[in-house]
Amino acid sequence: MKEPAELKTLDDLMAQAAHYAAFCLRNSVSMPPTLFLIGEAGPMMFMPGNMTSDTEKDSFANAARLVCIAYAATSCVMAMEAWMKAAKPDEKLDMTERPSEAIDREEVIVLMGEDRTGQQQKFLPIIRSDNGRFFNLGESALPIMDNMEGRFAQILSPKVPDEQGKLLAQAMLKMKQAKMVKLGNQTHHRR
Repeated sequence: MKEPAELKTLDDLMAQAAHYAAFCLRNSVSMPPTLFLIGEAGPMMFMPGNMTSDTEKDSFANAARLVCIAYAATSCVMAMEAWMKAAKPDEKLDMTERPSEAIDREEVIVLMGEDRTGQQQKFLPIIRSDNGRFFNLGESALPIMDNMEGRFAQILSPKVPDEQGKLLAQAMLKMKQAKMVKLGNQTHHRR
C-alpha cells in the first residue's frame, strides 16, 4: 500500500489508513483500531488505549465522535482488524453465527470512511504466509455497500459543529486524556 502524497480528501484518507494498516501488520502483526480525520488542524489520527471489552469499544467509538466534533472534521476513516464471513452464492447469510467463530471466516482490515457527502467502505483481506506472518493486504471482491451500521459507523457528525460544540468536545476529550497525533503536512509532497 502506497502512502498518499497529500491528505486532503476522503480518498486520500482511505489510502493513508490502508498504508498505516499494512505498516502495523508488517511491524507488529496486528493493527489497533484507529481513527483518521481531516479537520481544522489538518490531518490527524486517534487510537484507543485498551479495547478488550464491549464497554471499552463503545468508549472508543464515542471518543472518536467527540474527536471529530472537537477538530471540526470534514472527513474521517475508522480502520480496524476484523473477522468477516460472507454468504456463498445463492445462500442466505447465517446471522446467528459470529464471524469470529465461523470456520470459513476471513481476516480483513475494514476501512469505513465518511464525509458529509456519504460513506465509503473497503475490506482488505489480510494475506499471511504459511508461518502466519503478514504478507500483504489484498483487494476485496465484495461489492461496495452504500451503508454501514454499528458502533464504529456514523462517526462524523452530520452537522458542522459550532464553536461552542467544539469547545465542549475538546473539554470532554481533555478529561478523558485523549491524545491526537498530527499526520504529515497536507500541502507538500512527502518523499
